[in-house]
Amino acid sequence: MGLLSDLAKEYRTLSIVGMAKNAGKTTALNFLIEEAADEGIVLGITSTGRDGETVDLVTQTDKPRVYLYEDTVVSVPTMLYELAEAGLEILEMSKQRTSIGAIMLCRVKESGYVQIAGPVATMDTKRMCEKMFGYGVDLILIDGAIDRKSIASPETSDAIILSTGAVLSRSLKNVVSETAHIVGLYSLPELEEGKERGLIQGLADSSRIAVVKGDEIYSLDLNTGLGAGRYINEALEEDVKACYIPGALTESIIKAIDPEKFKRVKFILKDPTKIFIDAISWKQLVKKGFKVEVLKNIKVAAVTVNPFAPAGYSFDSDALLSEMKKLITDIPVIDVRK
Repeated sequence: MGLLSDLAKEYRTLSIVGMAKNAGKTTALNFLIEEAADEGIVLGITSTGRDGETVDLVTQTDKPRVYLYEDTVVSVPTMLYELAEAGLEILEMSKQRTSIGAIMLCRVKESGYVQIAGPVATMDTKRMCEKMFGYGVDLILIDGAIDRKSIASPETSDAIILSTGAVLSRSLKNVVSETAHIVGLYSLPELEEGKERGLIQGLADSSRIAVVKGDEIYSLDLNTGLGAGRYINEALEEDVKACYIPGALTESIIKAIDPEKFKRVKFILKDPTKIFIDAISWKQLVKKGFKVEVLKNIKVAAVTVNPFAPAGYSFDSDALLSEMKKLITDIPVIDVRK
């Protein structure tokens, strides 16, 4: 029994998210596709954007192609259909369009390479997945081809597989630290059901920053926290116990807030993808009493590591896995190339 067999027992949809370009995301996708073929799991494959091309369209570097096996259901825009080396049976033409044509749902009738593309919007991706389940797939893999932060959103899939690797840093210690940091952020506690959550969900304008005082919530005249740290700080009066920030939480916002207020004010975010604070700064904030809860966290089902970087340097695979497993202990960590 492989990794995918275990995951398929718990999840219906999995997003594959790269911490950076060339972190091994497509390699991880191909590994899981091969496992599915070995285990008899019928896959649905879609993408937030485009993947499967032989050369990265941004960096112009060679990248792994996506090989699909018979019976896989895949989303392919009309302009990429003729480029497929696999034999594809068109199941239906969806109403969703991309810059490279309307998206078709196809079933692989003859194994081969396919360039995958799908809808970018979260709701469109969810609709695409429901259609795939209607064609008898067991599990759907969503390739996070663009905007690596947003594809991790808990609205997109049941859980994510996080791909990381040497491309993040020439320091093995930094790669491990930043990866463990992201896994930790994605696992932040969810705001429990109760008065505070009800107040936030009842906001007339949920895009505004708000503060909770007693049993009341007050929206601030701020649509974003960017450049507004000092205004948030002023709003955190003695009777404020929580601050809701619907947008990005950045170091510049935090630096403008009196650290003494961290001990009594809890910060609440929509989800962990809104946090843009590095591992070292985060640890320092936590030591000062900084507390964050989210309306919805992100389930990380597994971590894949790539010890090779396009710049030509690499780590010893066993050393990278060993150090990663010391900090990430409760989910599988694997080198799919090994």
